[in-house]
Amino acid sequence: MNGGFLSTGNAEMAAPAALELSQIAKIYGNTPALRAASFRLENGQVLALLGPNGSGKTTLLKIVAGAVSPSLGSGTIFGLDLRAQKLALRSVVGFLASESYLYDDLTAAENLGFVATMAGIRIESSTIDRLLSDVRLETRGRERVRSFSSGMKRRLSLARMLLPSPRLLLLDEPYNSLDEDGAALVDDTVSRAARNGGAAVLATHDADRALTIATHVARLERGRLMYFGPVGPYRSRVQHVG
Repeated sequence: MNGGFLSTGNAEMAAPAALELSQIAKIYGNTPALRAASFRLENGQVLALLGPNGSGKTTLLKIVAGAVSPSLGSGTIFGLDLRAQKLALRSVVGFLASESYLYDDLTAAENLGFVATMAGIRIESSTIDRLLSDVRLETRGRERVRSFSSGMKRRLSLARMLLPSPRLLLLDEPYNSLDEDGAALVDDTVSRAARNGGAAVLATHDADRALTIATHVARLERGRLMYFGPVGPYRSRVQHVG
């Protein structure tokens, strides 16, 4: 049963939501990966997307990121249509996938430059240097990525997510392979985006960590949205059940 804490304000008077999904579903063959998910995330909010493996977390993120088309339903991101305005959404959404998708034979700086070029983003070398500094890789920018540890690759992927200066951050298992400093870097990046009027969605198994920076929780089970609402009531509910 959906915990339901959806906004009931006057939609005509309110600013566009950072993310609003209506009955979003994804079906592969006869298998539903995501079943009719609906929720609204406002500017300045951070959503912890929780659930076991196979619950639909990654599918939901990929739909919002534009990497996968929904089978049913509709959605908007800062007022832009999820289906019809995919090109415009490229400069609004940043996606940190669970895989690195980095080029081992390129340096860290070359990776960022290449991805920017492919995305049609004009970027100066000073901006690349700043992004590398933001993820604590300022001294490693001229090194080939094949020499990086898994944690360093994760940091570089975080920098790549920030290339278009996105307003909505989507992070799939962002804490994987990171030490405490790296995890804190993720938290700072997400919190800063929210403070600046953006929003973020973190799909993670590290619920305890995510709930320290999240304002809201969505829980998926077997593709169904079982709960959506503020963190406080969710904590109370889980403690009561436990």
